[in-house]
Amino acid sequence: MPIIKSAKKAMRQTARRTERNKLFRSDMKTMVKKVLEISKNDAEDAKKLLPKAYSSIDKACKKNLIHANNAARKKARLAKVVAAAEAKKK
Repeated sequence: MPIIKSAKKAMRQTARRTERNKLFRSDMKTMVKKVLEISKNDAEDAKKLLPKAYSSIDKACKKNLIHANNAARKKARLAKVVAAAEAKKK
């Protein structure tokens, strides 16, 4: 446990930020998993869910939880999976 007052405050701040960041990171991961899971069965539903997944990825990027290139890579991979599911459907 920290002894110095500033270290105590830093610990409190870190705990608050970690809790807040956990929400955005969790939401992003959940949306990505949903799109990947749904794309196996229903390409149209996956296509409808894609903008929500993009939004959650962008929010995580905006809050510096993930790097911009990482966000772009995740979005590109999701788009590729959904496009493949649509092509497979036809």
